[in-house]
Amino acid sequence: MQTMKRLIATMLLFCFFIKVHAADNPLMAGTSKINITPKTDEPVHDSLFARCVVLEANGKRVAFVSVDLAIFTSDRIVNACKQQYGITQLMLCSSHTHSEPLLFEKMSPQKKAFAAFYEDQIIKAVGESVKNMFKAKVSAGHKSFPQLGFNRLIEREDGHARESWFSDSEYTSENPERIPFGPVDPEVGVIKIEDEQGQPLAILMNYAMHADIVCFNYAVSADYPGVASRKVEEAFDNKVNCLFIQGAGGNIESLQISSRRKGPNDTFQTDYLPMERTGELLASQVIKLARSLKPSEETGSLLLMTDSLQFTGRFNKQLNIDVHISTIIINKDIVIAACPGELFIQLQLLWKSQMSLAAVKPFLFGYSWSRGKWPGYVADVRSAALGGYGADQGGDLIQVGAGEAIMTRHLENFYKLNGLMRATPGPTGFKAGSQWKVIAVPPAK
Repeated sequence: MQTMKRLIATMLLFCFFIKVHAADNPLMAGTSKINITPKTDEPVHDSLFARCVVLEANGKRVAFVSVDLAIFTSDRIVNACKQQYGITQLMLCSSHTHSEPLLFEKMSPQKKAFAAFYEDQIIKAVGESVKNMFKAKVSAGHKSFPQLGFNRLIEREDGHARESWFSDSEYTSENPERIPFGPVDPEVGVIKIEDEQGQPLAILMNYAMHADIVCFNYAVSADYPGVASRKVEEAFDNKVNCLFIQGAGGNIESLQISSRRKGPNDTFQTDYLPMERTGELLASQVIKLARSLKPSEETGSLLLMTDSLQFTGRFNKQLNIDVHISTIIINKDIVIAACPGELFIQLQLLWKSQMSLAAVKPFLFGYSWSRGKWPGYVADVRSAALGGYGADQGGDLIQVGAGEAIMTRHLENFYKLNGLMRATPGPTGFKAGSQWKVIAVPPAK
């Protein structure tokens, strides 16, 4: 009897230790927002921002920085934030707006000055996030709604695909009929971060669609992601930072689009209403979803695995493309696959279907660079065969099959992180039961 009492007391003490230990190591978060619009001679329709979220637990400090830029990479930011703020892994998540300053100009002294300005502002934002860390609660979910985009590589009579901006005998250029060509991913994903009092302080909005509604507007704009982020922040009384994180939108175009100008002196003026409306529609779904989410019982868990894969070029075999990826699990059920480059939507759909078997909430963060080389467009094998812009056009395209290899590595690393992928031959720890179950037959009366 005494032995049983001691055993129960020991178990209660162990449970108490685990609870206290978890409370002493909570998930911490910090967030900040900073204007990164440089001084430029170009008209500024709406400002560009860098929005940052830093998460910390289990000795890891991870930073997500959403930037209203087309494609942005910077070893300087990564190194500075590691040294100054102890950032384990930093991801620069480009919204892929096609209206950043000097986007279509080659590198020049002014463009270099803009890049240095972006770096200074982003480093400052990460520092502010680290400075204002708080005990965080996290929730996440997805919501499907009528699609805002379509697949811009349309299969034609010869079996190959061409871009939507080329007409043929059947389809009109730029898809003015708004035909919902597929495949697309109609889901928007939301990760909500709130403090212990339940006040939302950061929202990560994850959606896969090109941000080029007002491309060739010859003015500065964050395009629809900027509108969506602003509308979400306004809905929460501007007490939250809303980070737009692009998905695998490499071949997805907006159904609503503005006509292009021929140059900065073109008398035709860009129509910003399609951009505003698309941003509003996306924001409305994000707001509804964010308000419905409840934080998980599980807190204080942040698992991270980084990896790099080496590829050559599809046509240029002299290329060496070093692709760095990050696989992250938050509170055991929120899984993030962060990848650089313009991945095709088929790869996102493939990975999410595989993750659905694991009963987790999957988020593919495209255009998200941490180190290594920017891989450009990354098509799935079928799209590479059908062709079109980003699929088979260009001499520096990554080798065929790279996209599937990246998704497979993310899947493998997820199972390593959650402990299911054995490091040695199995099975281990399994105890076999009796082969037969014997049921006594009562004697006949």
